[in-house]
Amino acid sequence: MLRTLTALLLTSSMIPIAAGQTAPAPEEEEARQETVIVTGRAQQLYRVGESTTGKLPTDPLDSTQIITTINSDLIRDQGARDAQDIYRNIAGVSLFSYAGVTARGFRQEEIFFDGLRGDPYVGFSVPQLFNVERVDFLKGPAGMLYGQGAPGGLFNYVTKKPSQEFSANIRGIVGTEERIGASGEITGALPMEGAAGRLGVFYEDRETPRVNTASSTRIYDAGVSFELPFADLTLQATRYEQDLDGNRLRGVPVDDAGNFLTDRRWNHNEVTDFLNLESTNLQASLIGEIGDELLWDATLRYTDATQEQEYHEPRILLDTSDPTNLSPALEDVDIVGREFRDQLRAEEQLSFGANVTWERDFGAFENRLLVGYEYFEEDFTGTFFTTRYSADFYSRFLTGTSEPGDIIPLFLDGSNYGQTQPLNYDRGAPRDTSSETDLQGIYALNEVTVGDFIFVGGLRHDDNSNDVDTNTSFRTGAIYQPQDNISFFVQYADSYTPQGSGNQDLEIGGPFDPVTGTIAEGGIKAEWLDGRIYTAATVYEVIQENILQNTGAISEAGVTLPDGSISVGGRDILGQIGEVTSTGVEFEMFADITPDWVLTAAYAYNDARITETNGTGQGFSNEVGDRFANAPEHQFGFWTRYQVPAINTAFAFGGDFVGERLSLSGQTVKAYTTFDASVIWETEDYNVLLRVDNLFDEEYAESGFLSRTGHFPGDPRSVFIEFSRTW
Repeated sequence: MLRTLTALLLTSSMIPIAAGQTAPAPEEEEARQETVIVTGRAQQLYRVGESTTGKLPTDPLDSTQIITTINSDLIRDQGARDAQDIYRNIAGVSLFSYAGVTARGFRQEEIFFDGLRGDPYVGFSVPQLFNVERVDFLKGPAGMLYGQGAPGGLFNYVTKKPSQEFSANIRGIVGTEERIGASGEITGALPMEGAAGRLGVFYEDRETPRVNTASSTRIYDAGVSFELPFADLTLQATRYEQDLDGNRLRGVPVDDAGNFLTDRRWNHNEVTDFLNLESTNLQASLIGEIGDELLWDATLRYTDATQEQEYHEPRILLDTSDPTNLSPALEDVDIVGREFRDQLRAEEQLSFGANVTWERDFGAFENRLLVGYEYFEEDFTGTFFTTRYSADFYSRFLTGTSEPGDIIPLFLDGSNYGQTQPLNYDRGAPRDTSSETDLQGIYALNEVTVGDFIFVGGLRHDDNSNDVDTNTSFRTGAIYQPQDNISFFVQYADSYTPQGSGNQDLEIGGPFDPVTGTIAEGGIKAEWLDGRIYTAATVYEVIQENILQNTGAISEAGVTLPDGSISVGGRDILGQIGEVTSTGVEFEMFADITPDWVLTAAYAYNDARITETNGTGQGFSNEVGDRFANAPEHQFGFWTRYQVPAINTAFAFGGDFVGERLSLSGQTVKAYTTFDASVIWETEDYNVLLRVDNLFDEEYAESGFLSRTGHFPGDPRSVFIEFSRTW
C-alpha cells in the first residue's frame, strides 16, 4: 500500500513538469507555458498502473497474472485504427483470422467490453479503437474470472467515459488507397452538480488492398455520468456502422511451401459482394462504496447487432487444362471454383456483472475478498442461402457455354471478374438457424498479503444452458517480493469451453463434457532504475483436453438411443480424445530510457503441439507431434519513440517478426518481418501524425487457413497523415 501511495504522489508531482527538470517558480512557469509547448514527455508514456481486468484492482507487481495493456498513447502513436494494428505489442499473440488471434498457441476469439462478455462486431468485423481508452489482454486460462473461454487468454476493451475535466479534439486523415476520414470528441462537466458528458463521432472511408474491396466505418458514441449520493452512475450509447465491399474475405491460394499462387491483392469475391454491420450498444454502470471497507460495482449492457453478407466462397482449386481433375498439382492451378453465400446474422445480447470487494486487515494479514456474479444472454437468428458449385458448370464454363445461373469459377489472374451473374443464381431454400445462450456464474476471489508474500485463491461456478453439466473453475497463485521492485510469482488455473450444441447428439456419442484447459505458470516482474523500466518474464505450460475427434466408427440405423429415439445411422461417432500441449517463454519490457526516449519490446517462444489424437487421420488435420495450426515458435515485436523537444517532433519506429507456422490444412505459412514508422509533430494544441505501415513493402501471409481458401495476405505498404486540434 505504501508503495502504491508513493507512486501516485510521484506521478502527480510530475504531471506539470517535463521529466528530468526542476519545478520552476510560478512566474517562470507562466513564461515557459507561453514560449515552450513541448519539452519532453513524462515518464511511463506507454505504461499503465493498476488494472481491473483481473477483477481486483491490482498493480502489475502485485498480480500473479500477466496482463498486457495497450494504452491510448501507444494506440495514437502507432496510428492504430482497429485491433489488428496492436497485436505486435503483445508477446505470444498473432493474427488467426478476422478478430481472432493465436494466443499462446491456441485460437482465441473471446471479446469483452468493460469486463462484460459480448461482441458488438458479431465475429467477422474487427473491433475499432476510436471509442476505446485502452486494451487489456489477460494471458492464460481465465475460467475463474470470466467463465467459459479458450486457454490462451482474452481481450478486454475499456471504453472511453465522460470526464469532469474539459477536453475536445477534431481529427482529419488522408492517405493511400483513397483513404479519407474525420472524427471529433468532446467531454467535460455539464450544468448540473456532479454531472459530465461525452460525445464522439468517427468516419473513415477507404479502398482496401484486395481487389474489389473498400471500407466505410461510422461510429457514434455518447455518454453521461452523475455523482449520486450512493454511487457514480455512467450511461453510454454507441452505434457502429460498417460497410465492407468485396467481403467476407478469405485468403489467397498458396503452394505447400507457402508461396502465393497469384498476386496478394487477388480476391475471390466480386465487386457486388459485401459485408455490412449495424450494431447498437447501451450500457449503464454504477460504482459505489459502503464505509471504508466495502467497494461495489454493477454494469448492464444491451447489444442489438445485425450483419448481412453476400460473398463467393472458394471451394475447389482447378486446372483449366484438365477440368476433370479435381485434385490438380498446385503449380498447375489457375482457377478457383466458388459457391455463393447469402447470410443474415442477427444477435441480441444482454450482459450483467456485479462485484463486491471487502478490504480489511487482520493484524499482520492484509485481506481483500471479492465476490461477484455475471449473467450473459444471447439470442441468435441466422438466415443462410447457399448456392453450391457442381461439376457440370466447370465443363460448361471451360467450353464457353456457361449458363446465366452458373457460379462461374474465377481465374487466379482475375481476368473474368464480373462475368458471373449473382442475380440469376438459384439460391435455393433458406436455412434458418436460431439459438439461445444463457450463461451465469458466481465467483469468489481472496487475496492475503503477509509480509513479503501475497497469496491468491478463487473459485467460480457456472451454469450453461447449452451444456449438459455445470462447471467449477479455480485459480490459485502466490507472489514473493524480496524488495519493493521485484516480484516472483506462480499460478495454477483452468478454463473450459462447452462443446457445440450440434455435437451433443446421442447418436454421435454425446452428450460431451466441455473442452478443458489448465495452466502452470511462473515468472518474475520487476521495475528498474526508479521505475523507468518495467519487465516481465514468464514460463508456462498449458494443456487443452477433451477435444472432440472422429473415432472412425459410424453409427448404425435402428438403434434405440438412451432418450428413446431411434438412430438414423451413417453418422460419424465422436470421442473426447484430442489433446494439445503448449509450453512457452515470454518477455515484455516497457522502458523510459531517457525523458525523451521510450521503448517497448515483446518476445515469445511457444511450442504448441498435438499430444493426443485418434491416430486415424480423421481428427486433427495434423498428427501427434505436429505443431498446432497458426502457432509460431518465435515472435518478436518492438516499438521505440524518440522525441526532439527543440522542434516539437518525435520519431517512432517499430518491427514485427512472426516465425514459421502451419495452416489448418498443414501448409507452410512462412515467417515474416515487417517494419512501421511514425513522425509526430505536436504542440499544446496541434498534432500532425505521419504514419507508414509495412515500410519496406514486405509480401507475406499473416496467417494460414484451409488449402482451398489460402493464406491471409498482409497489407502492402500504406501511408497516411492525420491532423488534429485539441482544446
